[in-house]
Amino acid sequence: MRFDDESNDRLIDEVSLFMNKLKQDSPVSLPSISKAGKTKASSTMEKVLKGKTILITDDDMRNIFALSSALQAYDLKIIIANNGREAIERLEQHENIDLVLMDIMMPEMDGYEAMQTIRSKKEYAKLPIIALTAKAMKNDKEKCIEAGANDYISKPVDMDKLLSMLRVWLS
Repeated sequence: MRFDDESNDRLIDEVSLFMNKLKQDSPVSLPSISKAGKTKASSTMEKVLKGKTILITDDDMRNIFALSSALQAYDLKIIIANNGREAIERLEQHENIDLVLMDIMMPEMDGYEAMQTIRSKKEYAKLPIIALTAKAMKNDKEKCIEAGANDYISKPVDMDKLLSMLRVWLS
């Protein structure tokens, strides 16, 4: 097996995501990555994210503002939808969307229904979708995955964890 920079970056992404999950599950503090490692990871992150287009679907403008403000620092293009129906319309209007952040609890069409509709269309079969939910219940993750999400993150969003997920799904 041959390892190259791309597989090393992917491994770093996966380990970073795993460490974030450990941090969440464990009260024990874990040692942080050295400054040199963080700088390399940051520059790699910027390369992976730069120029990508993300559709943020959420009915709460505060969440949209917080997410889009944080993500624009990485040269990401942001498209906004206020509910599931709008998300589907935006996908049809913009062919270049690389990933969807999908809130679950929304009026008109919730995230579950929107994800199922998106997955029913052949052209969106491989489009990464990360589900966002404020009310993290025990089976939420499983329900989101069943509805078509690739991954799941609860609100308030941990930006380090979200950035790790974005790197994994966009690389």
